[in-house]
Amino acid sequence: MSLTPDQVKLIKATVPVLKEHGNTITTHFYDLLLKENPSLNGIFNQTNQKNGHQAGALAGSLYAYASHIDGLGLLSPAVEKICHKHASMYVQPEHYDVVGTYLLRSMGDVLGEALTPEILEAWGQAYWQLADIMIKQEDSLYKSAGPWTSWRDFRISKKIPESEEITSFYLHPVDAKPLPSYLPGQYISVATSVPSLHHDQNRQYSLSTAPSPDHYRISVKRESAVKEGDITHPAYISNILHSDKKEGDILQVSHPYGEFYADPKENSNGALILISAGVGITPMVSILDTFVQENKDRKISFIHATRSSGVQAFGSHIRDTVCKYPQITSVIFNKLPSVDAKQGTDYDFACRMDLDKLDKQQDLCLGDKQATYYVCGPSGFMRDMGNKLKNYGVEEQRIKLEIFGTGNLS
Repeated sequence: MSLTPDQVKLIKATVPVLKEHGNTITTHFYDLLLKENPSLNGIFNQTNQKNGHQAGALAGSLYAYASHIDGLGLLSPAVEKICHKHASMYVQPEHYDVVGTYLLRSMGDVLGEALTPEILEAWGQAYWQLADIMIKQEDSLYKSAGPWTSWRDFRISKKIPESEEITSFYLHPVDAKPLPSYLPGQYISVATSVPSLHHDQNRQYSLSTAPSPDHYRISVKRESAVKEGDITHPAYISNILHSDKKEGDILQVSHPYGEFYADPKENSNGALILISAGVGITPMVSILDTFVQENKDRKISFIHATRSSGVQAFGSHIRDTVCKYPQITSVIFNKLPSVDAKQGTDYDFACRMDLDKLDKQQDLCLGDKQATYYVCGPSGFMRDMGNKLKNYGVEEQRIKLEIFGTGNLS
């Protein structure tokens, strides 16, 4: 049921309240929800619970939703991103029932008498308006996945180091049934038991090569700064994959999802400009590998930044691909190249990524009004690259960003 005009006014009137008390409400919400429903700990990211990122993201989402309650179309891209992540974790309609109950209860606990019956009813309607949208989108995603409707056991067949920090995990389904394809840039959720937390945890990892019918590959970064047992660090689970999971071990894997992708069957001659930093290279390698198999004539410019030669992943693979396919070019920014690294071969610029140093046509294809720009890396990097591209005159709809981390509506 849609909100009445009076309810819309009430929701918008709560925007200042959410700005002031939103984080308190959502922190209380998660504490209450998980204390009384411990089975949900396996769904929610416990690292982001401990470091406060999850509560902050939900508070930002509530604020954005209330602010745009009379213009929800502006939130559609963010809703789509969240729905894909929910689908990869097999969130079900009944989870929305539980979340809605505890969210409204938490608002009442924090706001007290300020949450009048009329405001409570309006927020109940508002919650279910958004929940219904998301349930329908997620149901559509589940149907598109065909018979793959829940977690599936995969065996780690190989662990291959790609750099000092990044290792590729080759995952084969235990049942040996053929795997569905995916669009390059998409991800899978990987779930594994975490004894220190007493329950499973799942994380999302970009698929890092072209689709194969018999295995998936993810390439995971290990963070040396994570102290043993520090579950507040975002890389806690990734480090467990590196240190604890061996070849032959079993992980649970979801169907591929994600709204960040390049479709090789798309009817377009526009160039693809792939801009990445650090482990953000992983979806870009998937895009590169897929297009050289399925759309060989498409112009691709591969632009990557790395901190040093030692942490550079897929360097030789990128060079070999560029040598083999004349329509593909690459530029590597290496802040600290090793003494044996050759400029012009192993890297091009010994500095942080600076788009001003690039050829605006050959590397950035600014004259190609059909070109699409894919950007993946740390949040600050993506913000800077996105702003720079827009300053060059690239329209926002041609810039695609993949954010690794907690998603929200804001």
